[in-house]
Amino acid sequence: MRTPKVRTLSTAILTLLLTIGSAAAQKLPASTAIGTNPAGTAFYAVGAGLAKMISTAGSMQSTVQPYTGSSTFLPLLDSGEIDFGIVNAVEMNLGFQGPARLKISGKNPLPHVPNTRLIMRGSPLSVSLVVRKDAPMKTIHDVKGMRVTGEYPANIAIWFHVYTELANAGMTWNDVKVVPVPAVNDGVDALVQGRADAANHAIGVAKVKEADAAIGVRYLPLDCSTAGDARVRKAVPGYYLITLKSASFTGIVGDTCVLAYDIYLVGHKGLSNDLVTYSLKAIWDNIEKLPPLNPQFQEWTRERAVSSDVTIPYHPAAVQFFKEKNLWNPKMEETQKRLLAMNP
Repeated sequence: MRTPKVRTLSTAILTLLLTIGSAAAQKLPASTAIGTNPAGTAFYAVGAGLAKMISTAGSMQSTVQPYTGSSTFLPLLDSGEIDFGIVNAVEMNLGFQGPARLKISGKNPLPHVPNTRLIMRGSPLSVSLVVRKDAPMKTIHDVKGMRVTGEYPANIAIWFHVYTELANAGMTWNDVKVVPVPAVNDGVDALVQGRADAANHAIGVAKVKEADAAIGVRYLPLDCSTAGDARVRKAVPGYYLITLKSASFTGIVGDTCVLAYDIYLVGHKGLSNDLVTYSLKAIWDNIEKLPPLNPQFQEWTRERAVSSDVTIPYHPAAVQFFKEKNLWNPKMEETQKRLLAMNP
């Protein structure tokens, strides 16, 4: 008579476990979306790669939702209408603090998004001023009095790039002759056409390769001294300096100090812990599969996921995840508390 009882008990336990497992599984939505810039951009490629890792980890599907720009989808992310987004550190700093709290030289075009939270810090993007290969300027200090592209009404982020590059040398827009251009590629066109002495662009892009084939160009080294780095961080939090090895990219002639800023995978504070943990684990466990998908993933590493230089606070589930990976330290705790105090 004991055997049936044991079997009945075992069946009951199994049923209970299956019920619990099913309930846990139901905590995840059937699908999730990652907001990005338009198709063809680096951010779209990053979003697509991360979505692929999340989708292949289990039954939950992840898709990319492209928008015209981050200023378009950030309000949707803040309100929880989309779950995740790919945004850079500088824009997140401006958006998280909002125009009332933070303006750079009187500018902050980003919507206030106090509910955004960081899931993972990703790879860096790098930019600098481009000049003709035979130009007399040797470093950023030499652009004083030169014709430098500016205004950038269609690409306001580029205005912040050049503003910070000038600040790196202790200069402002008043120290150069501003050549107004609408967008980033127009600035390089002005350089090629001889209307400007220096223009800003990202490193490793097709537009600079075209300019190099047409006239020969090189990136102008910034000031990587301790003082130069401090001026950058003070000018616009979220930027920092890195040195690229000679010939690593078109236009990098000699080891060159350039401006860098990070790509973030961002969510909102209302995201469930289960969704954040699941998505983060899917990326973490498959991070070696990312580099073949796009060159931007070469530096999308586990080691870069956590940093005290971030400009928005981490989601609580991300904090717990990184604590379990032994990446969260007292300095990170201080950073988290400071950022949360801005928008509790």
